[in-house]
Amino acid sequence: MSTAEFAVTFKEAGRSVIATRRPWREFLDPLSLSLPSSLSDATSRISQNLTRFLSNYCLVVLLLIFLGLIYHPFSMIVFFLVFVAWFVLYFSRDDPIRVFGFELGDFVLVIILGLATGLALALTGVFVNVLISLAIGAMVVCLHAALKGTEDALEDLQDPFGDTLLESPRGDYSGI
Repeated sequence: MSTAEFAVTFKEAGRSVIATRRPWREFLDPLSLSLPSSLSDATSRISQNLTRFLSNYCLVVLLLIFLGLIYHPFSMIVFFLVFVAWFVLYFSRDDPIRVFGFELGDFVLVIILGLATGLALALTGVFVNVLISLAIGAMVVCLHAALKGTEDALEDLQDPFGDTLLESPRGDYSGI
């Protein structure tokens, strides 16, 4: 992949993340926070909000990892390089990767990248920092997702054309 192709792919992926991200005003609206009525309601809210705000939650967790590495600039550079490797080798490619004539499947690639990530974290000595940042991120995400009401999610499910597609110029079909 040439530098120009990489730049275009990176730009397209960035646009897709921005396109799936919900507005921060909606995400952080304090008026939409409320206690769930039951454990079932909390798990339902978590499921719906994780689906709806996945990009926002990912950015929050990445920010927490970044803040956990703020006093380790070398580790931050390594973390950035590992992130770029994941992005280039896994998220932004369309064609399978071939090494010495053998095609690497997604599962093998995830294992290799996961081992490389773990090795990079172990060698830079920030494994505990990243683990704590991930745990704090998971708690923040679950707490927000459980407290964020899902009543405003119904607006997303409405037909963008309104009721015009449901109406017939010949009247209703009850006489058939």
